[in-house]
Amino acid sequence: MRMAPLSLARKRSLLGLAFIAPWLLGFAFLFAAPLLQSIRFSLSKLTVEPGGYALQSVGLDNFRNALFVDASFNRILTQSVAEMALNVPMILFFSLFSATLLNQRFRGRALARAVFFLPVILASSAISAAEASGLINLVGDATAVNEMAGSSSSYNAMSMVMLLGDAGLPDAFADYIVSAILRIYDIITSSGVQILIFLAALQSVPSAMYEVAKMEGATAYESFWKITFPLVSPLILTNVIYTIIDSFSGSAVTDTIFKTAFTTQNFGLSAAMSWIYTVIVGVILAVIGWTLSRKVHYD
Repeated sequence: MRMAPLSLARKRSLLGLAFIAPWLLGFAFLFAAPLLQSIRFSLSKLTVEPGGYALQSVGLDNFRNALFVDASFNRILTQSVAEMALNVPMILFFSLFSATLLNQRFRGRALARAVFFLPVILASSAISAAEASGLINLVGDATAVNEMAGSSSSYNAMSMVMLLGDAGLPDAFADYIVSAILRIYDIITSSGVQILIFLAALQSVPSAMYEVAKMEGATAYESFWKITFPLVSPLILTNVIYTIIDSFSGSAVTDTIFKTAFTTQNFGLSAAMSWIYTVIVGVILAVIGWTLSRKVHYD
């Protein structure tokens, strides 16, 4: 008996399942058990004993201690969320701006793209491990580094604030621009993947659309907002989600959670902090994802 051909929707569903199959298998065999174990730890007091450990149920005491007793967790968590809200727009604007420039035709374009992605490679765990073991030295002479730090810290931010204020910009906007200038190294370091994603989106825009717009008399500014921006908007949502997760993965909160578990040996409190952190990140991602998805233009 001959089977009926699959519909386009069915083919796309199967393709989507095949795409996420490696993640599903990895989660089922590698992450599911530790995830359930962390829930047990968060509701218990863990005592290390010879040959293993013992768990004593304490209910929600670990969560109460994390939120109302610990002296630094709330402050560090609030600072991390505030820094995320400040950094994500900067990183997205810089990434889209850089990708637009790198999408132009000029000599040395491949080298320029590699230079923008180089901070991602240098920030990888493999490079960090090699540097920690003494195999490579990315920092150089300590005296030179201190001199560079001293020269960079001599930048007068108040002069920029006064200049922007004289231009008629609101104080809050001027402070944000100055903050972006002072954070330029962190922004560039965190923008490599986002630049590649935006660059792939820009290269997928049909060039015939720009040619038609030019024949109709559209300016470059109008072409960007009427053609480029709507067509890359789905990747804006992707980059927002990626940037938020990336900003949280290496924040001071994760360091606090790690120290609580392996320095003070309070694994129950550490697990509770992890779940509080996970829930907050999940809520932020859900709200931002739902908000931006309503504005995304799907081709």
